[in-house]
Amino acid sequence: MTATDTLLERALVEEATKKSGLVWVQAPGAPARPLWHIWHEGAACVVGDGPGEQPLSGLADGGDALVTVRSKDKGGRLVTWEATVVELVPGSPEWGAAVAELKGKRLNARDGEAVTERWSRECRVLRLEPAGPTRPLPGSSLAAPPLPTPATTRRPVPAALPRLLRKKKRGRR
Repeated sequence: MTATDTLLERALVEEATKKSGLVWVQAPGAPARPLWHIWHEGAACVVGDGPGEQPLSGLADGGDALVTVRSKDKGGRLVTWEATVVELVPGSPEWGAAVAELKGKRLNARDGEAVTERWSRECRVLRLEPAGPTRPLPGSSLAAPPLPTPATTRRPVPAALPRLLRKKKRGRR
C-alpha cells in the first residue's frame, strides 16, 4: 500500500463519517450497534452508557472496534474501518471540546442546557480514532435478527376486533 492509498483511505473515512449521522460500531465479541456521533478532530466521538443515552457495550478505553459507515441518503454501507477506543476524561480540554460539538447534535435532550453536566456525572464520552487500513466491503448483506428488547409494537389482535370492524363497515352503507 502506497502513501497515496493511505491518504485516500483516510480522506474516505473522514468524509463518509462526517456526512453520516449514524455509524455501526462493533466491539470484539459483541454485536454491532448503531450509534449517533460527530466527527471531531480526526475521530468519531460518541456519548452513552447513561440513563436515556445510547449503550456503548463492549467499548473500553484502549480497546479496538470496527466502525461501519452508512450513506445518509440511501442507508447503504460505504466504508468499514478499524478504530482504537479512547475514553475522554470529564473536565479535560479534549472532553470539553468534544462535548460542545456533541451537545449541538444531541436531539431531544431531556435536560436541555444541563446535558453536559449530566454527561460528566453519568455517561462516557469516547473517541473512535481510525487505526489501520479500511476493510473490504462484504459480498453478502450481513443481515442479522434484531437484538432482544422490551419495546414492541405488535400484540395479538383482540378477539372482538374483527366483529367491531364489520359493524362499522355495515353502518357506512
